Amino acid sequence: METEDGLLINAHSSVPPGPSQHPKGWKARCKPRRGGEKKVRLRGNGQTMKRKLEQPQEVVPLKQKPVSPSPQTKQLPKKPKSGFKGSGQPTPPSKKPLTDANGGSRPFVKTSSLFKNNPEIPDIQRTSVKQVQEKIFTSDSFDQLRLHPHLVSTITSVLKISNMTSVQKQTIPVLLEGRDALVRSQTGSGKTLAYGVPLVQSLQRAEPKIQRSDGPYALVLVPTRELALQSFETIQKLLKPFTWIVPGVLMGGEKKKSEKSRIRKGINILIATPGRLVDHINATKCLHFRRVRWLILDEADRILDLGFEKAVTAILNAVNAGGEKRQNVLLSATLTEGVSRLADISLQNPVSISVAGESQGSDGAHLRVTAREGDVGPPTSVEGEGFAVPEELQQNVVVVPSKLRLVTLAAFVLGKFKFEKRNKMVVFFSSCEQVDFHHALFRKVLDGDPEPGGPKQSQPLSSPLALLRLHGDMKQEERTSVFQDFLRSKEGVLFCTDVAARGLDLPRVTWIVQYNPPASLAEYVHRIGRTARIGSRGNSLLVLTPSEAEYVTFLASHKINVLEMKMESVLSSLMKDDRFVGSHWRNKNAHSADPQEAHRRATVLQTEFENYVHSSPEMVQWAKKALQSFIRSYATYPASLKHIFHVRSLHLGHVAKSFGLRDAPRNLRDSTIPDRRKKQKRHDLLKKPHGKGRLAKMLQSEYSSGLDPAPSKVRRKKKVAKDRIQGTPS
Repeated sequence: METEDGLLINAHSSVPPGPSQHPKGWKARCKPRRGGEKKVRLRGNGQTMKRKLEQPQEVVPLKQKPVSPSPQTKQLPKKPKSGFKGSGQPTPPSKKPLTDANGGSRPFVKTSSLFKNNPEIPDIQRTSVKQVQEKIFTSDSFDQLRLHPHLVSTITSVLKISNMTSVQKQTIPVLLEGRDALVRSQTGSGKTLAYGVPLVQSLQRAEPKIQRSDGPYALVLVPTRELALQSFETIQKLLKPFTWIVPGVLMGGEKKKSEKSRIRKGINILIATPGRLVDHINATKCLHFRRVRWLILDEADRILDLGFEKAVTAILNAVNAGGEKRQNVLLSATLTEGVSRLADISLQNPVSISVAGESQGSDGAHLRVTAREGDVGPPTSVEGEGFAVPEELQQNVVVVPSKLRLVTLAAFVLGKFKFEKRNKMVVFFSSCEQVDFHHALFRKVLDGDPEPGGPKQSQPLSSPLALLRLHGDMKQEERTSVFQDFLRSKEGVLFCTDVAARGLDLPRVTWIVQYNPPASLAEYVHRIGRTARIGSRGNSLLVLTPSEAEYVTFLASHKINVLEMKMESVLSSLMKDDRFVGSHWRNKNAHSADPQEAHRRATVLQTEFENYVHSSPEMVQWAKKALQSFIRSYATYPASLKHIFHVRSLHLGHVAKSFGLRDAPRNLRDSTIPDRRKKQKRHDLLKKPHGKGRLAKMLQSEYSSGLDPAPSKVRRKKKVAKDRIQGTPS
């Protein structure tokens, strides 16, 4: 605008057009603007006019932000638009609904952090010890044993075996002499052929020639159905040139009618589990043991552990009633005191064979073959030294807080099967409910199957995971099918209980994962023995919580070496899988080297697990049952390991997190999720115990696991009604 003095000035449109419209001496003051404008003072009567700044060239409304900021404004840092502050910590989530991988909206679910309030992972004090190991193969061949030529040809052509193992070299000549034997050798060393070859050799040359109608000449007892099938197949291959000798198998789950029919036709080598054989002894009249010359107990210690002592006693009484002189053999990788008592009853002047040695710093295996009279217990010196483990087996341990156990196992499985090829893995759990739950959970989440009634959240693997399950509560047809499928497969994961821990020869197994630590050292040795068999390479992983870290010292005391694997290295495999980036952090730091990125992806994976578990009340109930079975099995550890595995050391909320539950269940018998909007009264805290039981109840509530059943209202009403009838106050 132009003033009376003839000067041009810049001012807002809100400033009056000029001082001519106002009385003399009028002063116009403008407040400074963000755009860099200073106050302008106008004076009338031709006096001087002071202008602090006249840089802006545009007329901007008073209530609008200027378009062109000043240089000072351009230098100011902009506010970050991302969800992270300058310290790198995420800001609280926005109120907008989150979007999934397909762009659809889903409600925000608040989840607790996996990496907060966890116990500190202790430093494992691992002492280097020399493991008790064996030299598997020898340079001797089966030709040196003076066997039947057809039997030697079958071993080399059908079984593809040329040289004997150490246990076979020591055991076969002893059994061919007709002596009783107590054999201990590591898993996967060929103990089935150690008794199978002399058994077939002696029966094929028997005079008069064996006929099928003669009944059993040999009785082989095994602890599990899968081992019975495997032993039957091995004996069947050895008998290929001797067709007049008929093998057979009796095991639970099969139809008794068909088994009776096979017994009636005749079985010369009878392979059976103890429970089913006792049923036939009591119910099948055509079964007799008049001609039994061989009694073999394979995995003898496991037979006793499964509670078959009464069954074994009944079988021994039935066999002894036959009166025929027989040869007895007991075999296992771990011989216990129970086996010693069984050997005292069944063996006569046995030869105790133990193949053991320390491969580190030794030229070969130290073979201990001793003949004992009377006392036939296991070699105490070897028992004190420890159990033999395969030489090509690398044992690992990872210490993981309870909340992170589920995502750590999932990350380990993904890392081995998506980014490494040709892996077969066996994962051991402590209960059947855990096997079923984790099998269903991994199939739905890791394979990318859609949730019930919801959209598909993640991309499936390039090749779907071959996830199988095996436990004792399955039907026999399904167990046999799963066992055969896993034998034939080149890669896959088998979730199982200890039903698959004994004697099974699972080819090409590269990893053994013990998700729940075993209750005994013998079970540990048998579990890891499913890999690194007959000289091949293998690996094992033991998953422990911080309170269980002392288990490593327990293993070292029995000369078992384990290498520590860091949890961060296992979780880092999630960095290669973009399915678990998460929509909140997508395209920001998804592929950065930030160590927190693996934590974020683990949180996303845990959220996927929890979303599936909480997708229906049935799944919540399933998770609670699996959690309950875990705590029940945790309470069954022997007294010698209670200082390591004790129920009081469990944090129920953290353990529930590892089963996909967002909160520790108040009552595992409830199938519905409790409504948090209602205040739940703790009636158990309001009640005051009376009398002598007060202190006991206080201690029980302090260390309660949260598994106590809720009081039944029906039972309480019945009690009140009964008291009223009897006239006593309720």
